[in-house]
Amino acid sequence: MITVNLYYKGKNGSARAFAEEMEKSGIADAIRAEKGNLRYQYFVPLDDSETVLLIDSWTDQAAIDEHHASPMMKQLALLREKYDLHMTVERFVSDEYDADKQFIRM
Repeated sequence: MITVNLYYKGKNGSARAFAEEMEKSGIADAIRAEKGNLRYQYFVPLDDSETVLLIDSWTDQAAIDEHHASPMMKQLALLREKYDLHMTVERFVSDEYDADKQFIRM
């Protein structure tokens, strides 16, 4: 699994408005329905109301590449421009490390 954390930063609530439009327009649901998508969910940090975090997980790089080639990427880019957002990105690859399971309460 590959997880990408995208931090959308804006001004005057624009990052949150972007995330809300992604949800209301159906674009987020369309991405969730794409082959290989495991998670597509927005969060707002408690200490930074001008940032929205998107956690976006995929089965593998091929699924991400297919997503990036999809027509909805143009819609997404237009919305980012509309809300004048800037982004930072973190990328994680799952390693299935079992030793941490002792610390996780299920």
